[in-house]
Amino acid sequence: MLRELNPLLHSELRLAIMSILVSVESADFVYLREQTGATAGNLSVQIDKLQQAGYISVEKGFNGKKPRTTCAITEQGVAAFTEYVDALRTYIGKGL
Repeated sequence: MLRELNPLLHSELRLAIMSILVSVESADFVYLREQTGATAGNLSVQIDKLQQAGYISVEKGFNGKKPRTTCAITEQGVAAFTEYVDALRTYIGKGL
């Protein structure tokens, strides 16, 4: 039986953000924008959605006089990502 895919993570950009964050301690906004190719506005909206869900933490600060936003995946985010990947495997396994 196919498992339901988490609709919050079933977005290309949000999945990309989570995929990056699951493999690093943290990443700043500029790095995420460069890695995903997203516009700053779209990335900001998607980061906000993930933060509201409790999947990532967002820390705002400064690097010198430049503002810096740093994101990190939370334990809840790791669990949701793992569950999403496991559910996706049920779809892939059926097609092989």
